[in-house]
This record gives sequence, C-alpha cells and structure tokens, in this order.
Amino acid sequence: MPIEKNQVVLFHYIVRDEQGNEVENSRGGEPNAYLHGHGGIIRGLEDALEGREAGDTFSVTVSPDKAYGTRKPDAIQRVPIKHLIGAKRWKPGMIAQVQTEHGPRHVLVAKVGHKFADVDTNHPMAGKTLTFDIEIIEVRAAEADEIAHGHVHGPGGHHH
Repeated sequence: MPIEKNQVVLFHYIVRDEQGNEVENSRGGEPNAYLHGHGGIIRGLEDALEGREAGDTFSVTVSPDKAYGTRKPDAIQRVPIKHLIGAKRWKPGMIAQVQTEHGPRHVLVAKVGHKFADVDTNHPMAGKTLTFDIEIIEVRAAEADEIAHGHVHGPGGHHH
C-alpha cells in the first residue's frame, strides 16, 4: 500500500546535521507515527515519504525551508527563570521548555541572569540542513476519528 493522504505511517528515523552528527534517533523506542497529508511532520520528510511502502529504507536530505525554517536573528526573548522547565540550574547552551499560548515549546538558553534568562526561540534545528535515514515499518488506512482529529491515535501517536 503506497503512502498517500489519510494513511497512518509508522517509521524509524535517524537525523544527522550537516557535519554528520546524530541529532535524534527513534531506535530503542516506538516508531514515529503520523497521519500523512496533515502537516504533522516537516514538509521535506512528508514529501519524501509520499508513494513509498512498508519495508522501504532510504535517506533524504532536507533544506531548512522544508524543515524547521531559517534562523531569525531577532528571536531572543527575556523570560523569568522560573518559567523555564527542565532543569534546576540553567547555563547557556541548554535547551529549556516554556509554556506558550501555542503550547509547550523548546528554547535555547542564551544568557542567564539572577531572575531572568535570554532565550533563543528559534527551533533548535532552524537553519540546519538535515539528513534523515528512514525505515518504514507500517502503512495502514487511518480511522475516521484520526482523520477528523488530524493525527494518529494509539502507540507512537497522540493520546487523549
């Protein structure tokens, strides 16, 4: 069954940056699950998965415009340190989570003061060309409620 809109796709992946450093690896956990055609994964990856089938393995290199966008130099914000989630003591270079009106978001700690920290709100992989090694585990038709909600339910997907 080739991958097309409204199918659920489960896949394992390894992501590497321009230098070949491994950034993320799904092996050792559940495969990633997404609903094809609903923007649940970066565009360059969704484009590369279109038409492929379970059992396929391939690599794809995705430029920033089809991944996490370009870096915005004005994306530094000052936030109270108490709003940073993920560590007790913060140092520049650490990734923190903050709650925003659009839900939780990861930020890069740029500078730390007594009460406030300057954080870079660019996605940590913004501006990077990424290479994905993909193994497609399963392709199945989505259930009606998954299509209605725009995401996968169950293992590797969204839990209500």
